[in-house]
Amino acid sequence: MEDSMSQILTRRSCLATLAAGMSLATLRPARAATPDLSFGELYGSFSALGLEFSDKVKKLTGSRVTIQGFMAPPLKAESAFFVLTEIPMALCPFCSTDADWPDNILVVYLDGKQTFTDPNQRIEAAGMLERGSWTDPDTGFVSQLRLRDARFSTI
Repeated sequence: MEDSMSQILTRRSCLATLAAGMSLATLRPARAATPDLSFGELYGSFSALGLEFSDKVKKLTGSRVTIQGFMAPPLKAESAFFVLTEIPMALCPFCSTDADWPDNILVVYLDGKQTFTDPNQRIEAAGMLERGSWTDPDTGFVSQLRLRDARFSTI
């Protein structure tokens, strides 16, 4: 009897909410939307110091973001990172200095092992956005923009 009474009260609450002009979605806890970035939004302009990060990248630094692109071929199969590129590439696009950093790549550091995919397959990577020059102590590679604790999926 008590169970059926609570079901009636729950139904009445939902109906009252709908009658008041609210949707059932407003009854659920809000989920934070993951912001999306595109390669065209990574950098704002060039200056005497080189590429400058866009206002959007500055705002989203430290946030979990998603971006779509292509996986450049990894240097070795057991890598915990890869380079996400705007267009498919046949070779790894890492550069030797900050000054040469291309504006259409992003380094993705994985949160766990994943199988790498075909470089012509479009993927979506999600991770914590980091910006600023950083040298990987294990590889010596320099990056300006990275995703940390990331995962990817094919599209």
